[in-house]
Amino acid sequence: MTRPPDPSSAVVDLSGRTALVTGGGSGIGRACVRRLAAAGALVHTVDVDAEAAKTVAEETAGYPHAVDLADRDALEQLPRTVDILVNNAGLQHVAALPDFPPERFEHLQRVMVTAPFLLLRHCLPHMYAGGWGRVVNISSVHGIRASPYKAAYVAAKHALEGLSKVTALEGAPHGVTSNCVNPGYVRTALLEGQVAAQAREHGIAEDEVVGGLLLKRSRIKRLIEPEEVAALAEWLCGPHTGYLSGASLPLDGGWTAG
Repeated sequence: MTRPPDPSSAVVDLSGRTALVTGGGSGIGRACVRRLAAAGALVHTVDVDAEAAKTVAEETAGYPHAVDLADRDALEQLPRTVDILVNNAGLQHVAALPDFPPERFEHLQRVMVTAPFLLLRHCLPHMYAGGWGRVVNISSVHGIRASPYKAAYVAAKHALEGLSKVTALEGAPHGVTSNCVNPGYVRTALLEGQVAAQAREHGIAEDEVVGGLLLKRSRIKRLIEPEEVAALAEWLCGPHTGYLSGASLPLDGGWTAG
């Protein structure tokens, strides 16, 4: 099946809003930065890769921030006057539970759970003061379902789902919504590394991983494009979603439908 058209045109007006996107230097994060900037938002691109953050920020007339999200002190350097927070940064490690390195498990939790929590503490006061805010958590189908060999990633995404719901409950009186976007397998550099790891784990070729393992439970047999995820993230910031909060929106080709 061919790729869908590139949904690059903005559908909402975010003029005057400020956004912060973690993991914004590549993949889904980069697509979100571009989409929000096209809608008129001033976007802060946060990435551990300084050059990637700089490149994307220059493309979108925004600001780059080279930050390791596992470093709690470094997060204090980021701006607080943010109306839209996109918690996107993530990483993967594939191993069976008896072989899973504890330090790697903990690192994934720091980046994908603790950092979003700290950024919420960092940014919510400004949103509350303004009576408006949007928190978009780029979760995963693995925030709803589990797969073997991905203990740290599945645990982190499930935790992010809970954090998003608490944010929705506490933010409601202040005009702040919080939702999760739950994509299946997206065509990103992170996925490429995952495919290679799965191939090694199962002793099969990489093309067999995509067709036989990754897309096995998806009814739509193609990878998702980063721009499709970004389009949904943008929609969640629009004028018709103020009553949508605490939700998890599957973008998974029917994976979780059956």
